[in-house]
Amino acid sequence: MEDMRISPAVPRGSPAKEQQAAGVGILLQIMMLVLSFVLGHVLRRHRFYYLPEASASLLIGLIVGALANISNTETSIRAWFNFHEEFFFLFLLPPIIFQSGFSLQPKPFFSNFGAIVTFAIFGTFVASVVTGILVYLAGVTYLIYKLPFVECLMFGALISATDPVTVLSIFQELGTDVNLYALVFGESVLNDAMAISLYRTMSLVRSNMSSGQNFFMVVVRFLETFVGSMSAGVGVGFTSALLFKYAGLDIDNLQNLECCLFVLFPYFSYMLAEGLGLSGIVSILFTGIVMKHYSFSNLSDKSQKFVSAFFHLISSLAETFVFIYMGFDIAMEQHSWSHIGFIFFSILFIGIARAANVFSCAYLVNLVRPAHRKIPMKHQKALWYSGLRGAMAFALALQSVHDLPEGHGQTIFTATTAIVVLTVLLIGGSTGTMLEALQVVGDDHDTLGESFDTNNGYRAPTYEGESSSGNRFKMKLKELSKSTASFTAFDKNYLTPFFTSQNGDEDEHDELFGDSRGGGYG
Repeated sequence: MEDMRISPAVPRGSPAKEQQAAGVGILLQIMMLVLSFVLGHVLRRHRFYYLPEASASLLIGLIVGALANISNTETSIRAWFNFHEEFFFLFLLPPIIFQSGFSLQPKPFFSNFGAIVTFAIFGTFVASVVTGILVYLAGVTYLIYKLPFVECLMFGALISATDPVTVLSIFQELGTDVNLYALVFGESVLNDAMAISLYRTMSLVRSNMSSGQNFFMVVVRFLETFVGSMSAGVGVGFTSALLFKYAGLDIDNLQNLECCLFVLFPYFSYMLAEGLGLSGIVSILFTGIVMKHYSFSNLSDKSQKFVSAFFHLISSLAETFVFIYMGFDIAMEQHSWSHIGFIFFSILFIGIARAANVFSCAYLVNLVRPAHRKIPMKHQKALWYSGLRGAMAFALALQSVHDLPEGHGQTIFTATTAIVVLTVLLIGGSTGTMLEALQVVGDDHDTLGESFDTNNGYRAPTYEGESSSGNRFKMKLKELSKSTASFTAFDKNYLTPFFTSQNGDEDEHDELFGDSRGGGYG
């Protein structure tokens, strides 16, 4: 099984037979994609939120996989449906992550940037550690299958990767506070990058345990990976901006070249980071943010329309295919169901860890916000409920099967599989009802369909004239607020004129990046 996974090649046979098997396998995949898109459209049209599009895609994959499993489907055809981590990380994930960064609404995102970073970086770290410690303690007390502490932390890291695609689609359908949408969306984007960086760091610690690395070196290695990847992504984004500004490609007969180059830069960023031993996900995410803010405005109007439609198209295809692919592989894969207790307690522990993440981070954010701008409890509950697990957790768990020995990886993979199916199908299906019960959809706040009003919702505080209690922590956050506002002004006065073909339209810059007065810890 492992050998077949590592190499996606089908079993040996005559070339004609292999080509026929490939044709049948790809035909089945296309048919499932078409069925998924049509079913998703019908469900949205009839406002049936109990089976969101992602859940429908996963269910289609599960059903077809189960049918293939009980039938005498040829091994050569089945091989085309095996979930290969390499294929996922190198081809399916990059367009999804790039589109996440490229489609960010900059104004609400940057106005709430402090809160998003708190939830995605600090919160994901808290969730990973809490999950790892709880799983380890349960193993020590013989409640569940015992794993070494570092492997528990690896499991905590991979299972902390959230995928709230279902929640976000319902937000878009029903309308919600734009700040809540920015928090959920922003957290999920940065959270994936954080989770994979944590997993790789813990995996490295496990392989180097004999060398006696201390905790400080672990932190340094993590920061090296994260900051290095971010720098690579930002550097590639700025390079593309300068190229499109000075190369003179925005003329009619060079639009094909312009679009081709724009499409290649994200993959260049991803592969550069992977080649340097860094995180391609972190790199391509920041490339997407930088290219949208600086490079995009240097394109011709026709090229802007094309690249926007192109990236939306391939990310939609990739995302739908991932859930089908995942469902099929779950049904076909051999699972270690002997440790049911591990699965049950893992589900319980990730709920506790998610609560520790959301409520502790919300407390920190609310410490520095005026009363009318605090994150309300109903939004905190929506954030807690939106922590579905998806493709990232599944892919990392599949990787752990190869990384960990003696069936430990298989136990983690089975638990992750159960968690993904449970959260996507059951929690995803009940999300619409829950959001309506919490009254966070279709409310009177600033909604996604409306323009962003900096005086509405729970935007970042400006601190002007606010009485200070003298708390040093709050003072530090105020300094951060001022530095963020200073960066926005620096971007407006120096970076934007340098990297873009500026037409002197300052209102357009404010619309894209947010008014500097709205910056800060939010």
